[in-house]
Amino acid sequence: DVQLQASGGGQVQPGGSLRLSCVASGFMFGDYKMAWLRQAPGKDLDWISSIEASGEGSTYADSVKGRFTISRDNAKNILYLQMNSLIAEDTAVYYCAQSLVSNFGPRGQGTLVTVSS
Repeated sequence: DVQLQASGGGQVQPGGSLRLSCVASGFMFGDYKMAWLRQAPGKDLDWISSIEASGEGSTYADSVKGRFTISRDNAKNILYLQMNSLIAEDTAVYYCAQSLVSNFGPRGQGTLVTVSS
């Protein structure tokens, strides 16, 4: 079974930083393109970033471009999201998922990020 466990969330002031991690198991992590998704309170699930299986090549939603950086450690089966210059609109539950051809795989447990003064 695909298992994904995100962590690293918390409460941070506007302008602050957080680093999220997602530990993957149950599949060949290094063979899959991976993504970070988020769901703000009362809103739909949004894609925010993807990274190629090799780690070379990433894409970002316009809303986080220049502030967030996705990375991965295939030896440790961990996906990361470095989030800088956080704003209130970044408040959401963050999930990681396999980025498949036409959709995303199971999300697993997310981690809550709250940006508030």
